[in-house]
Amino acid sequence: MSIDASEKPLSKVFTSDYRFVIPTFQRAYQWRRPQMTQLIDDVIDACVAHGPYFLGSLILVREDGNLYQVIDGQQRLVSLSIVFAVLRELEEDPQLRASLDGLLVEAGDKLRGIASEPRLALRDRDEGFFREYVQSGDLEALFDLREQDCDTQAQRNIMDNARCAYNELAKMSDEERRQFAGYLVNDVMFVIVTTDDLSGAYRIFDVMNMRGMPLTASDVFKAKVVSHISPAARDAYARYWDDIMEPFGDDTVRIESFFRDLHLILTGKPMCEQLLADFADDVLVDYFDKDAAIDFIDEVLRPYVTAWQILERPTDSVLRGGAVDLLVGLADYPTVDWKPVAMWAVVHSIGNLDDPDVNVFGDDGVAAQLHDLTRLAEILRALDRVTGVDALNGEGTVERRTRACSAIRELAKGAPIQRIGGFVVTGDQQRAAMLHLRGELTIDDAMKRLLLVRANEQLAGRRITRPRSLNAIRLLPEHVSAQSEFATWPADQCDYWVDRIGNYVLSQASEKSVHELQTFDDRRGRLLQSSASRRFPLTDELSKLAALTPEALAARQEETVRLIAKEWDLRYDEQHQDLTAVEESKLGGSDHRVRPTAKRVTVAEAVRAGLLAVGETLVWERPRKHERWEVTVTADGLKLSDGREFSSPTAAAKAVNGGSNASLSVWKRESTGQSLSDVWKSYRKRH
Repeated sequence: MSIDASEKPLSKVFTSDYRFVIPTFQRAYQWRRPQMTQLIDDVIDACVAHGPYFLGSLILVREDGNLYQVIDGQQRLVSLSIVFAVLRELEEDPQLRASLDGLLVEAGDKLRGIASEPRLALRDRDEGFFREYVQSGDLEALFDLREQDCDTQAQRNIMDNARCAYNELAKMSDEERRQFAGYLVNDVMFVIVTTDDLSGAYRIFDVMNMRGMPLTASDVFKAKVVSHISPAARDAYARYWDDIMEPFGDDTVRIESFFRDLHLILTGKPMCEQLLADFADDVLVDYFDKDAAIDFIDEVLRPYVTAWQILERPTDSVLRGGAVDLLVGLADYPTVDWKPVAMWAVVHSIGNLDDPDVNVFGDDGVAAQLHDLTRLAEILRALDRVTGVDALNGEGTVERRTRACSAIRELAKGAPIQRIGGFVVTGDQQRAAMLHLRGELTIDDAMKRLLLVRANEQLAGRRITRPRSLNAIRLLPEHVSAQSEFATWPADQCDYWVDRIGNYVLSQASEKSVHELQTFDDRRGRLLQSSASRRFPLTDELSKLAALTPEALAARQEETVRLIAKEWDLRYDEQHQDLTAVEESKLGGSDHRVRPTAKRVTVAEAVRAGLLAVGETLVWERPRKHERWEVTVTADGLKLSDGREFSSPTAAAKAVNGGSNASLSVWKRESTGQSLSDVWKSYRKRH
């Protein structure tokens, strides 16, 4: 068995040297939004740091020529292909588009009879879907799909992650996106391990992923610190370090997160790309130079580890009242860049956290010296507000951690809360947040749940204990069937409401258990089935709602938005204008960049924008099969000759063709031959 290993940038991986094939025995594509977001965020952060970024290893089995089976690396290869496709979709420069296209598909040569080939072939069930919508560049058709249009969960993941990547990358300016693309292609690295033996490849995979227990960051830093302590105290402090770090166990992710946050607190630097090197150089060396390694353990490590524990278990701690409630609320966020500020605040609110005998989780031991809990609550309240605004506005990791650095720096100077720049929400940020809150939500499920929790607690006037399972569930079904009571609504009415905050409710019910229910009574019954769900007042209000109508959804939307705006002090701008009453189109601030999102475009929106005209005809022709279908544009959708109307072009195509080879792209304007994909693309860029 021969084995080759080499380190290569993506520009050398997605080339004619490799044609990747996912074997049928491999699992399907499983990455979801959190993994896609993490991948993009990691590359953005590494790009800022200007160093190479290692994306792990690819383990391949060599077949014929340049054909390789992928044993390990499918999730990253598929996700990177989706990112390339999104970058290509957003790029206006034809040369850059061609370069990005070349990363996805090997160009053919008609003169030499060479067909174009995709760089990556998925399993049989998903290969055609991936090639049509991602590799061939038909993202507009992909964005028009609904979940029921996908045959497998892998296809749903591809669709969802493409939307996620589009929303993330569209936030950037053209120049920022091109810098990101250049870094991604030239400085993101794989180690490619190839063999000609399948069983050998699995042995390699086993050795690289399953054998041994790698050192954690804590192990490395412990060795460095203890080596700078006198031999007489070395063993005692080695055991003491282990006792302090015991709550982390061997969880490398939590350990690294802790030390990155501690690096931010101690250095004022938002990012720490090479943790082992940067923490040692930026933090530990200073203690070593002063012969104060013991001080690092006593005065830094112990207090901040204890503070970290308090953030994870605030209700069990000695903290009281508003501070506990605020820490519980901060833990709801899907991002964790609020933690450095909260850790700093806790350390400076408990005077004796450096005492090994102090017990912040019970009555035993030395009592914690609490002081100025009022200021602690003020800090946490300001922190919650800016964290919420940044989450709504989709701020990246660098921006969030830069804000944290600013807040800690000014807190250390004793500045009043209202004068701390890291806690300031500008007028433009406030208006942008209100725009996102009132519009179609493009945030993940965890953030939708958090918004509803905040609204319910604002209405209740107290913190509400969260049940273990709590979900943000739609009242109006995402997919309205022909037999549904909502089928009589105008076609664009459902599309308008389906992803707005007024259509969501907190419940212990799962999305799967409600998914097929098509009447309001059935959905309400399932949502209110658990008494724990009814402890949330906006959920309990459903029991008094006679019917779900557009007017009822509008009322819930208005109430929910006002509650969240009050929670985060967003309602009134600096001129005391009520932002809940301002037209959405006028909420964009002076520096708020209007960027496209991956939300589904409806026929009604294209009509209102003047890109389609009511009464015009769209055609789908298949000359080889002697087939031709027509639909007529209405104010709300597309009408078939039998009178059926659809807001989604994909749904109309599937209706006339029985579901086969049917997507947005098949429809063309009879008058000009322009494809509906091009019309939709024009709308997305303008709106």
